[in-house]
Amino acid sequence: MRIMGLDFGSKTIGVAMSDAFFWTAQGVKTIKRSKKEIDELRELIREYEVIEIVVGYPKNMNGTRGPRCTLTEEFAENLRMEFELPVELWDERLSTVAAQRTLLEADISRAKQKLVIDKMAAVFILQGYLDRRKKKNIPR
Repeated sequence: MRIMGLDFGSKTIGVAMSDAFFWTAQGVKTIKRSKKEIDELRELIREYEVIEIVVGYPKNMNGTRGPRCTLTEEFAENLRMEFELPVELWDERLSTVAAQRTLLEADISRAKQKLVIDKMAAVFILQGYLDRRKKKNIPR
């Protein structure tokens, strides 16, 4: 059983998974947005025995809801209906910035960064959620 983290973008969806103990998040893949994205997510949910989904919620830096928030809410609701799993929205402010900084510090070329940035952002989103669960002592 695992928790899936998603960085929902206009062109791609970054995917991360927790470990079985819900301690750490690992990047899994980047899915290109298409009519097949739900099928790809379904396969990952089955393969990893996902019990919950966390979707990055793109608030503005001042905490207000931006235009992408409505699209993200609709996507989250579609996931709830399609998979009948709990879906949480998680404030993702600065997740992409943190992912970019990590990749730069790892000396990853800009070309390679483009291939993994969404997956890495999903890791930051999910790790933040997992860390909060630990602080609140939420059981597995």
